[in-house]
Amino acid sequence: MEEIKRMAEEFVIEELKKKKIPVFLPGETEYERSVANANLLYRFTRPLCVVQPKNVGHVQTIVKEAKNRGVPITIKCGGHSYAGFSTTDKGISLDLLNMNRVKIDVQSNTVTLQGGALWGHAYKQLVNNRMNGFIINGGRCPTVGVGGFLLGGGLGPFTRSFGMGCDTLKEITIVTADGKKVTVKDTDNPDSPEGKLFWALCGAGGGNFGVVVEFKMYLQKLSNKNGSVVAGRYTWFPKSDKERSNKTKDKLMDKFMDTMNDFYATRWPDQVTIDTSWICDLKETSSELAVRFLVYYDGTKGDFEKLIADKLGADKAENGGGKLAEQLARRTMSEKSTRFLHETLVSQWSEETIKAFPTDPTFKLYSSFVFKNDPERIKKITSIIREEMAMFKTRFAGESGLLQVTWIHSGGKASRKDRSASAFRWRDGVYQTYIMLDWREKWMEGEMRDFMKAFKNKLRPFSIMSRAAFINFPDEVLSSGTAERTYYGNNTKNLRLVKQQWDPDNFFEWKQGIKLPQTAEKTPVKAKRRSKTSAASQIPAEAFNAFNLSPGASSASLGAENAFNINAFGAPERDYDRKDGLMDGDAVSSDDESPVNEQDLTDELATKQWETFTLPPARSLMNLGSRGVLGLTDLGF
Repeated sequence: MEEIKRMAEEFVIEELKKKKIPVFLPGETEYERSVANANLLYRFTRPLCVVQPKNVGHVQTIVKEAKNRGVPITIKCGGHSYAGFSTTDKGISLDLLNMNRVKIDVQSNTVTLQGGALWGHAYKQLVNNRMNGFIINGGRCPTVGVGGFLLGGGLGPFTRSFGMGCDTLKEITIVTADGKKVTVKDTDNPDSPEGKLFWALCGAGGGNFGVVVEFKMYLQKLSNKNGSVVAGRYTWFPKSDKERSNKTKDKLMDKFMDTMNDFYATRWPDQVTIDTSWICDLKETSSELAVRFLVYYDGTKGDFEKLIADKLGADKAENGGGKLAEQLARRTMSEKSTRFLHETLVSQWSEETIKAFPTDPTFKLYSSFVFKNDPERIKKITSIIREEMAMFKTRFAGESGLLQVTWIHSGGKASRKDRSASAFRWRDGVYQTYIMLDWREKWMEGEMRDFMKAFKNKLRPFSIMSRAAFINFPDEVLSSGTAERTYYGNNTKNLRLVKQQWDPDNFFEWKQGIKLPQTAEKTPVKAKRRSKTSAASQIPAEAFNAFNLSPGASSASLGAENAFNINAFGAPERDYDRKDGLMDGDAVSSDDESPVNEQDLTDELATKQWETFTLPPARSLMNLGSRGVLGLTDLGF
């Protein structure tokens, strides 16, 4: 069997080379550069080969040849998957590096981006054309890939103003499992196969239905007439008075916590986005923790100062250099949108950008949550975070490591649509929050995993549905079935139907990917009981072709797992809060996480080429972190 597999792999490589498609093998420069990873957990992932297509025809050939010979494909755009899902240790790594062109059409108010483009490529077009006041609804970090971002939903600095990134998509061109090029549009009939595929790609498209080779998005216009953005950055190091008194009550830290709780419970207008990161660095001893604020505001500086004075003016926390409102006013400035994209956005996320480069890799773990801003829940969440950071410092005293909890401000216009409007489901969340653990010594991995598991188990009950997470902030240890419900909730069933129509052989399969519908025989007993209650319901006409059923068939003909959900493609769901904090129609998941094989994750033997090869520098990052002003050109754009 292994011999047959090896022969199939060799055949595919030779066929691709014959057709002048760039193929790189272990030890070759482009191979090593492509597989290099900033997360040491995935340092030994070594695909059979790296293929870097130059056009759509190349992608079609790669998919056809690989599928015909049973050789798996893993798609890579920017390579920023927190859980290593853009890496692989089997089959072909399809790296879209060369397909990175971006074209703006002012007449149609659209931007066309190839599947391998990074957001830096897109923003540079706005900068070069001096398009002040215009925004491409993309990511925060310029080095993040356009494809993974949009196909996961797309949570950007202007999501609150314009909606999710996928909400501003006009067209998507994809190479499907049969090697065909298909373009789906926002104007397609939502009940048609193309309309359903467009729906699925808007939030669950990463690696599930094919290789996306091109996006067309609508350009967005800032609401203020100056075409400016108020942006800034402030890091708060709150002080403690516990050491200066015999009292057990820490009044300064209590004021800090009250301020943060009020901040998170504030209802901000859509034009405001303020991200925060709670940081616990084991090297930092002057403060218990730190909080970094990143501000983006579509408006004038004067309006911003009035707004924060109104929202945060009652803040009495003198802790950390003054009231929070005063610091945010002082450490923000108004500038043209192109200058913001070229410099400020780069500098705001410089730490995360540098961490994404493989020049100084570390071990990293992530897990994410989706929080609303109910005041009582916020108090419990922030209290848990503070306690866990104190525990982190105690448990890992003397070591080098970082614990960070980042709250990405969401909601706003993105929450105006129903949960079923796209595959991205958790629109009503106000904060898409993730934990990051970062360390250097490999012996610490087991303890770090233990710490992460305990931490996230404490926060999980406060996430929407007690399970919600964002696919672009994935958790590597979730099992396949649990992952689907965690990322997509009740959209899962319809995603499986789309999967069956466009990839019936499940060629695009990966650990946390969308699965094919189960047959009625495999349906759990509880699900079968539910199907009996709806046996008389008629299947919509649009479902006939997908299941080869005759008109008049009932949903029972499909089995409970395959039953077509009209809500996802037709009438809106009832999406209101219940008294128990759940949402109507979504059940709480009781699945436990699958056990993690530490040996597989960290100790897999590398090839000799890996042990002897020196990574060639792709970009010069000398002193990048120490410079006061950074720009897109510093990152190679």
